[in-house]
Amino acid sequence: MHELPSEPFLASPDSDENAADLTQIVGANLRRLRVRRGLSLERLARASGVSRAMLGQIELGQSTPTIKLLWKVARTLSVSFSALISDHEDSGSVVVLERARAKTLASLDGTFRSRALFPMNEPRKVEFYELRLAAGGVERAEPHPAGTTENIVVASGSLELRVAEKTFRIAQDDAIQFVADVPHEYRNRGAIETVMYLVMTYP
Repeated sequence: MHELPSEPFLASPDSDENAADLTQIVGANLRRLRVRRGLSLERLARASGVSRAMLGQIELGQSTPTIKLLWKVARTLSVSFSALISDHEDSGSVVVLERARAKTLASLDGTFRSRALFPMNEPRKVEFYELRLAAGGVERAEPHPAGTTENIVVASGSLELRVAEKTFRIAQDDAIQFVADVPHEYRNRGAIETVMYLVMTYP
């Protein structure tokens, strides 16, 4: 994805209230992490390939970024994805994650959706997601931090996964694990939506 000034910022939460919550959380976390590392918006923009204007709008809570944009920033700051979307509240020892209150991010064209299945109260080394890829949909992911692994199980539909230069076809109920610090691509060549569950482990 080319980060052009005219590119819309897109999130696809299940309600307007959750969209506003996520926007504010991401903005506050981005500013906190950037300042902690002593980076100006200009320096972070150069390092990440995301425009200064976009980063500024995100920090001010005026725009919610796409999944790809968040991954670019997380990789540049050397933090986990959850470090940008966590709300840092004490969740207690038992947490019920209601689907209606879920904060779901989507790709720019809406064919790929990611829902966190873990309390977003703090950054963590292991993250659990539900991924949905529409029929005919393609999601291209840039390399994650070195040593990051993805473990995916296909719950329904099928998945064609490209890791670096190799392609794997994953049927329903099958699973795959791979080192995700290289470019990778999820593709649904089937006629129905593919539903997957992903465990992301950081080094």
